[in-house]
Amino acid sequence: MADPGRGSATEPSGPPGRNLIDMSSVWESLTVDARDPARLARWWAEALGYQVVTEEPDGAVEIRRSADRLPGLTFVPVGDDKETKNRLHIDLRPDDQEAEVERLVDMGARHVDIGQGDVEWTVLADPEGNEFCVLRQRGD
Repeated sequence: MADPGRGSATEPSGPPGRNLIDMSSVWESLTVDARDPARLARWWAEALGYQVVTEEPDGAVEIRRSADRLPGLTFVPVGDDKETKNRLHIDLRPDDQEAEVERLVDMGARHVDIGQGDVEWTVLADPEGNEFCVLRQRGD
């Protein structure tokens, strides 16, 4: 017998008028538009300690911590440059914020001002201008 508050895999659940079916999903990957997907994927692989796991004929490149570990980052080719602030970004939390910011800048990241003001995190942009944050260690 199904739980009265939830539908089974074949019974709709949710608010009246909505046909929701219980399903499970797995976060496979976050996709990033890139002018040069191979270059940007390799930059992020080095930044995160990931590895390239697939390179598609269409130019898409996926990186993961290991081939069997999700989620990945998939870089896909686009013909236009990034022009506005990201609507979604990655937050990194290293053991040593200052050292990590220095390492990433040495790799080609740059400091950016997106109007964040005086905050405890550092906003950087990757070589194609995608913003990301480097947070302080928890408890600092």
